[in-house]
Amino acid sequence: MNGIYLALGSNIQPRKDYLSKALTALDDHQRITVIRKSSIYQTAPVGYTDQADFLNMVIELDTSLLPLELLDVCQTIEKQLGRERDIRFGPRTVDLDILIYNQENRETELLTIPHPRMHERAFVLIPLSEIANELAFPAAYKTVSDYIDELPESDIKDVTLWIDKGSAEE
Repeated sequence: MNGIYLALGSNIQPRKDYLSKALTALDDHQRITVIRKSSIYQTAPVGYTDQADFLNMVIELDTSLLPLELLDVCQTIEKQLGRERDIRFGPRTVDLDILIYNQENRETELLTIPHPRMHERAFVLIPLSEIANELAFPAAYKTVSDYIDELPESDIKDVTLWIDKGSAEE
C-alpha cells in the first residue's frame, strides 16, 4: 500500500484553527489532494515540556510533487501561519511533517523519509493507526500497529481523542 502521510500539530491558540487552515492550504494546492484525515488528538509536549498541550492529527494525501517540493509547500504553509523556529521542539502555530512518501527511503540534509522518530511517538502513531493501521514502514517490516504495541503504556495514555467543545479558545 503506497501513500503519502503527513503529521500536523499545533499548540498555540487557536490550535484547531491553525490545523484547519493548514488542511485548507494543503487541499487548495493544485497538485495536492487530501484523501483521508484522522481525528484530532490532544497530547502532552515531547522534548521541551514547558509549553501547552498539542493538537495532533495525521492525513493521507496524493500529490504529483516530489518529496522536496512537498517539503517546501509544507514549510511555506507553516511560515504563512506564523511558525517560528526559536526553540527546538518548542511551541508552534503549526507543524507539518512528512512521515512517509510512497514507501521511499531517503536521507538528505533537508529531509529524511520515513520520518526518523515517528515510530517512537504515540502522538504520531495513534492518529496514523486510525487511517492506516496496517501500513508497513518502508524497509522496517513492521506496521503502525506493531510499533504502537512497542510503546510504553504511559505514552499511549498521554494521547487522548480531542473533542471540540466549541469554546472561544478552540
